[in-house]
Amino acid sequence: MDALEMLTNRRSVRKFTDKEVPREVIEKIVETARMAPSWKNTQTARFTAVYDQDIKKKIAEEGTLGFVQNTATINASPVLIVETTIGKRSGYERDGSFTTAKGTHWESFDAGIAAQTFCLAAYEQGLGTIIMGYFDEDMIKELLGIDDEDMRVSAVIGLGYPAEEPVAPPRKDVEKLLTFV
Repeated sequence: MDALEMLTNRRSVRKFTDKEVPREVIEKIVETARMAPSWKNTQTARFTAVYDQDIKKKIAEEGTLGFVQNTATINASPVLIVETTIGKRSGYERDGSFTTAKGTHWESFDAGIAAQTFCLAAYEQGLGTIIMGYFDEDMIKELLGIDDEDMRVSAVIGLGYPAEEPVAPPRKDVEKLLTFV
């Protein structure tokens, strides 16, 4: 599949088959995701693959801030990927000052690029993904044993073999999105 096809056809998947995702496939995906660009090549994104059903269930039931759609999606996902980011690096100088007016926001930018790269690499492997943003960061960090206060949970990604082929929602016209000056 070529890049343009991948970029235009990848969709968020909320329903998965029960087929197990081999660890080797996730390693291949992360091998690609690690190539995502980042601020001054800081490479701050990290991925935790959660196979443990009890941990997934606890995140689904107690860590979605009451967003029931994410509860159902997490429960349906054969693997849950928790993307974390090392804080205080993206957008920062070594002395701790900001280089950009975006402040800590640049961390989210880098995490987003890494998450999308992960999802595109998963799509190329025949897997479906969905990036979820409603989650209890402190609860997930505690549950996964992440005690570094500078680590941030950036996204929770459902991963598995798709049980559906979602249709693309309507997109805005290029004329609405693009301005020439």
